[in-house]
Amino acid sequence: MPTDKGLVRSPLKNAEDFAGHTPMMAQYLRLKADHPETLLFYRMGDFYELFYADAEKAARLLDITLTQRGQSAGQPVVMAGVPFHAVDAYLARLIKLGESVAICEQVGEVGASKGPVERKVMRVVTPGTLTDAELLNDKSESLLLAVHAGTRNFCGLAWLSVTGAELRLAECPSDALEAWIARIAPSELLYSAEVTPAFENRLKAARTASPFTLSVRPAWQFDGALGERKLCEQLASASLAAWNAEALSNAHAAASALLGYAEHTQGRALSHVQRLTVERDGDLIELPPTTRRNLELVQTLRGEDAPTMFSLLDSCMTGMGSRLLKRWLLSPRRDRGEAQARLEAIGALQASMFGGIAAPWRALREQLKNTSDVERIAARIALRQVRPRELVALRLALAKAAQFAPALPQDAALLQQIAQSLAPPAGCAELLAGAIKPDPSALVRDGGVIATGHDADLDELRAISENCDDFLLKLEISERERTGISNLRVQFNRVHGFYIEITQSALAKVPDNYRRRQTLKNAERFITPELKAFEDKALSAQDRALAREKWLYEQLLDALQPHVHALTRLAGGIATLDALCALAERSHTLHWNAPSFVAHPCIEIVQGRHPVVEARLAEKSLGGFIANDTQLGPSQRMQVITGPNMGGKSTYMRQIAIIVLLASIGSHVPATACRLGPIDAIHTRIGAADDLANAQSTFMLEMTEAAQILHGATAQSLVLMDEIGRGTSTFDGLALAAGIAAQLHDRTKAFTLFATHYFELTEFPATHHCAVNMHVSATESTKNGGRDIVFLHEMQPGPASKSYGIQVARLAGMPAAVVNHARQALEALEAQQTQARAQVDLFAAPPAAATPEDSAVESALAALDLDAMSPREALEALYSLQKLNTRESGRS
Repeated sequence: MPTDKGLVRSPLKNAEDFAGHTPMMAQYLRLKADHPETLLFYRMGDFYELFYADAEKAARLLDITLTQRGQSAGQPVVMAGVPFHAVDAYLARLIKLGESVAICEQVGEVGASKGPVERKVMRVVTPGTLTDAELLNDKSESLLLAVHAGTRNFCGLAWLSVTGAELRLAECPSDALEAWIARIAPSELLYSAEVTPAFENRLKAARTASPFTLSVRPAWQFDGALGERKLCEQLASASLAAWNAEALSNAHAAASALLGYAEHTQGRALSHVQRLTVERDGDLIELPPTTRRNLELVQTLRGEDAPTMFSLLDSCMTGMGSRLLKRWLLSPRRDRGEAQARLEAIGALQASMFGGIAAPWRALREQLKNTSDVERIAARIALRQVRPRELVALRLALAKAAQFAPALPQDAALLQQIAQSLAPPAGCAELLAGAIKPDPSALVRDGGVIATGHDADLDELRAISENCDDFLLKLEISERERTGISNLRVQFNRVHGFYIEITQSALAKVPDNYRRRQTLKNAERFITPELKAFEDKALSAQDRALAREKWLYEQLLDALQPHVHALTRLAGGIATLDALCALAERSHTLHWNAPSFVAHPCIEIVQGRHPVVEARLAEKSLGGFIANDTQLGPSQRMQVITGPNMGGKSTYMRQIAIIVLLASIGSHVPATACRLGPIDAIHTRIGAADDLANAQSTFMLEMTEAAQILHGATAQSLVLMDEIGRGTSTFDGLALAAGIAAQLHDRTKAFTLFATHYFELTEFPATHHCAVNMHVSATESTKNGGRDIVFLHEMQPGPASKSYGIQVARLAGMPAAVVNHARQALEALEAQQTQARAQVDLFAAPPAAATPEDSAVESALAALDLDAMSPREALEALYSLQKLNTRESGRS
């Protein structure tokens, strides 16, 4: 819930003191006291009303009318409302603004007792706990994350999607928290009210990478022991040993707050969440926020949703498949087992069958088309929030699922696992078919949901209502004959019930047993004892039928609860099959090929292409994409890339990273061939930008990102460095670029693509044997006196001959006078540099004296064997270090 401290307070000093208020407002204030920082939607007839500060805030956010009606405790009642039938649209707007809403419904019968009808908060809608189909994006998940500041310099994390069925835990070093939050990309983050201001500021700063709502929870909810008990109860297990999650006390504390909050918002336990996954540092290939942004995986650099790598990759037929494919793309695993299994499955789905039958993925995608979101429907069944039409969609999906397994090839282990999970739960489809009408009303409260023949009592009550027309027609005919009034009519409306209408001209013929019910301008309306008796029976039957239907629907939800686990398993199978078929289709349509994995370090790509750029060129009929080879391995770990702007350096670098990423998730890749060794991270430093909100200039941000890469990259990382050092003076930038290149080559030994306009850096490979020069080719055309440039976009060995910056400026529309001035200045500078160039070894290691020796404290600390020490020995060692540090400080 938003942490707006001025949010929604009642006009009372003490929420407990309701004296003097009307019964209605006293009821409202009691409910509001339980949700002080949440907008309360209070159901009154056909509207959800808000009062006092809630009304003022909602009126401002939703642009609805603010009114005053009467007084309570001597104060005007300020209120605003929204129609109940349009509430989803208003909720969507509030959730988008980061607000939370408590939905208060009428649960008692009108007139059942003195005072206002009984009301109860049925659920709380927050950005991280959405369950309504109207509020959720089919292709994205709304994730709730809890973070515990933890101990031992470690943080605990627990997160889930309320409509999903899996809970995830992790513990990470405190300095890696922001990267974990960015990767999880929650919609809402829970944290303790007792964290330090510095920790809270870190959480707020993390919202720059991916916006989310911050919600403060009481510190006592972050209890490790309570969290472990809750997890065991959730998983119906005596311990967490089966998930290797016993020692994660910090994550247990986060899970305690997470599960408590999720249950509070839904008003019940999350019975459908029956899977647990523990994620650990080292399990996933690291994709920092800068990498996700620079590679435009799910959002373009300008903040748009398309065209991105995901939008190109996602041809899934279901929302479940799209969400799973996005998780694969953003969470590639270092272990190649899953990726290899997916590659085998894609190969089997693409293989043409005997007799010329088309590849299996084609028929499967046709069957998957229009399949409903079983995952979210199963969750809403468990939460008892499912709507009738969703149950009809589920029944149709179960019928489809039975057809998937026979169409699956049997020569891939992953497809065999999917086939086993696709078996519909026994009896579920029959239960739904017998209980729900084929075309039910949207809501249970409207009636017309339960199928005819499912319940004899309901059928009898419906028959009474449905026979009204026949009864009224017969009564009208008989009364016309009896009274001689030819225009007599027997009718019904919701306000006055049943009546006999007679015009003024025929009033003299009205029989004595007619009783006047209503007078109109030109007619009178009457009721007879016979009609009144039928009215009581008919109207009573309608109310009883509606009540019976609601009861039967609740009974149906009870009967469906045992099927939730099987439905969730079925949804997982459909989603995985859909994602694999989408990858098979993309491979076929875009002419991709299967990569291969090897144990030795290498990135070898034959005729690689950037898939998004290639698709855009084809869409705009701008010609074909120029493919390029890439060779990186133990003896060639760095490419120093030069060439003109717009020549394709950044595209070439990004396409390598994307090919590596696609291979790592088990997808075919846009290349003729690809061999890939172990990869633990993809780091990128591309483009120029600033972060003024955090007081970081373009150059400061560039250096910060470069420093993060140098600290985090390893020999198994892929590093993209584009134009490093361009944000400062030429000599400063050149010196920094040289130092960064040397660090990556000599110490980190990462696979590095180092694009630069500093031609001095082309001398780097001469003294560094694992680096090579590459350049994107370009040539000057014969037009305009040889002053135009033609980009060839082809990677070639060796350094570029020049940057062609002035030619590019001319293409951009720079005035001719500026271009001519720049050309003359360039010629003068080049002549001056040629005449007086000082040879400086940019890549020489600093002298030994420049490297400080380890202090005595550092040497003593390094010599300690902490694992072999007793607590007393550790304490004594700490005292010794303190004394040693005091002596060294005195000498300095």
